[in-house]
Amino acid sequence: MKRMQHYYRRFRLCYIEAAVISVLLCAFLLPSMERYQHTGDNYFRVRLNGIEVGSVESPERIDALMAQARREVAAQAAGSDLVLMDISLELTGSERLWGRVDSDRTLIANMAQVMEGSTRETLHRSYTVKINETAVNLGSYEEVHALLKQAIAPYDTKGIYDVELALDQDREINVLEAQVVTTAQAAAREEPLRVSAGIEAEFDAMFTAVEPVTEKDFEAYDTGLEDIRYAEKIEVVEAYLLEEELLSVEEAVDLVTREQETQIIYKVVAGDTLSEISLNNNIPMDDLIAMNDALEDENTMIRVDQELVLTVPEPDLSIIWSEQQVYIEDYEAEVQYVPNDDWYTNQRVTLQEPSAGRRKVASLIEYKNGQETGREILKEQVYAEAVPKVVERGTKIPPTYIKPIAGGRLSSGFGARSAPTKGASTYHKGVDWAVPTGTTVVASNGGTVVFAGWASGYGYAVYINHADGRQTRYGHLSKVLVKTGQTVSQGERIALSGNTGRSTGPHLHFEIRINGSAVNPLKHLN
Repeated sequence: MKRMQHYYRRFRLCYIEAAVISVLLCAFLLPSMERYQHTGDNYFRVRLNGIEVGSVESPERIDALMAQARREVAAQAAGSDLVLMDISLELTGSERLWGRVDSDRTLIANMAQVMEGSTRETLHRSYTVKINETAVNLGSYEEVHALLKQAIAPYDTKGIYDVELALDQDREINVLEAQVVTTAQAAAREEPLRVSAGIEAEFDAMFTAVEPVTEKDFEAYDTGLEDIRYAEKIEVVEAYLLEEELLSVEEAVDLVTREQETQIIYKVVAGDTLSEISLNNNIPMDDLIAMNDALEDENTMIRVDQELVLTVPEPDLSIIWSEQQVYIEDYEAEVQYVPNDDWYTNQRVTLQEPSAGRRKVASLIEYKNGQETGREILKEQVYAEAVPKVVERGTKIPPTYIKPIAGGRLSSGFGARSAPTKGASTYHKGVDWAVPTGTTVVASNGGTVVFAGWASGYGYAVYINHADGRQTRYGHLSKVLVKTGQTVSQGERIALSGNTGRSTGPHLHFEIRINGSAVNPLKHLN
């Protein structure tokens, strides 16, 4: 116990001595110490999308660290892709005497980890192929080449053609234009160009100038594919696109080569008929009539240069190719026309019947999507001359016919019918419009009145002969306003409608006769 007290007194003595020394040191040093100065925030905690990624002593470092983290994340995706992220940065600053900040490597690694989980979308370096209004997106230059090569493959069965993409010099932006070249041309572009020079060039030019032009034998023609090209201009541009916007090569080929219904304008040429146009374009006659308001039925007359709307199946990317062929055929000579200025264009007479000839031919034939579009005869050897068909035809535009009455209800059509009254015909040779008695009747076309008076069955009637050989008749009139032999103009007042003759009520009976035979007037009225 006494020993414990002894150590306790010694501990107290040491404590007192230490306190006295501390007081003396403070008294000695205090005059030389400065007061602590506040310098502001010098310690910053960094949070990315709400996740703490480390701490820095200055905000100025953050931008550079963020950029490096983005580069590392993008490099992991693909060097040519663009990575889009949703990033929210938050800095919380404080002032500290002591603090530990993270190294650049630690901060970059932590930021990259958060960014990988925050990637919104990745835009891939891609290529857009534009054909008219259609665009397809492919993931690489090789896929673009494969698409364009597959489009011509069905026609280039021997693989002698290739596809090149050349810079379009007419565009301010970088746009590539696709063109078809032979594999030999493509290979030649990769070899040095040999050019004749000096005396050699002079000899080349001289021999070319004096080389005689000789006619080729049929055996000298290289039959088969001669040329191939795209019908449309194809443009290719670089783009950055999402994965879901890209197509496979197979999908792109199907899209641009699949046939779709496309409307075209067809201009009528000499010798065309509606049935031939329907047959040649594989369009049912009913569909052809439905597409064109100017066509009433299959008997509607068409004229040269008249434009018709046709719907044909065509792909977005059309291929045009030509090939040489040598063959023996029976052929028809072109029809020879003899103009007659006194006839109308719908009047014609065959002066000579044709006879087919026989010949051997070398031809250059052009196709578009499998349909022949042109044929050029390069050489022919005739075994039997064809005899042409000779046709005399009129040159005058035929007159038009107008409805002879304003308004009215069509009460009876042309053709077979039940007899409306006792003694009436069961085959109606015209059409009837129900109108009040006294309605004005006009000449459907200009001509000469050949009858004006009472006609059995017709009641009061007017007959007019026209310059094209047709005749119009107007019946059941209440009053005739013209005389036989009088010349009238189209639209001129000739009578008043009525209810005379065999009639069941007030109306106008109207006929058109061609060569004495009644035809349906509604098919000839404008």
